[in-house]
Amino acid sequence: MRTKVIEHLNAAELAHHQLIDLLSEDDLGRRMGDRSNTVGAQMWCVVGARESYAKAIENDGWIGFGCSLSGEDTTSKDLVLEALARSRALLAEAMDGVDWTDTREGLLLDLLEHEVQHQGQIIRYVYSLGRRFPESWATRWALDQPD
Repeated sequence: MRTKVIEHLNAAELAHHQLIDLLSEDDLGRRMGDRSNTVGAQMWCVVGARESYAKAIENDGWIGFGCSLSGEDTTSKDLVLEALARSRALLAEAMDGVDWTDTREGLLLDLLEHEVQHQGQIIRYVYSLGRRFPESWATRWALDQPD
């Protein structure tokens, strides 16, 4: 099961890259309404979760949330893409050298759940922006593409 979860996390990271490539920097900073944040802020949380869960997996327990991507950086496609790649590498490194415990397995599942929740939010944001999805997203989640 762990191998499948890791495969899904890796596929999600590739999907995030494909989506960011299609969006503009303005799109990364646009809000859906008063009570929303932005696609860039969603990516901030994805990056921060990967970095934080990597530390938690290394330490066999949660030690807090932190993110290397600043709030100002969330509207830069290059910086978001770099942070996504860096967080994936940190997570891969953390998972590679540990003895897996029930706690670590649970943390890995928590991370997957966290990312799935953000994917759903990001889908709503992209719909509100009126943008197209990468084919990988449209196919995987049966998404309608705008005309």
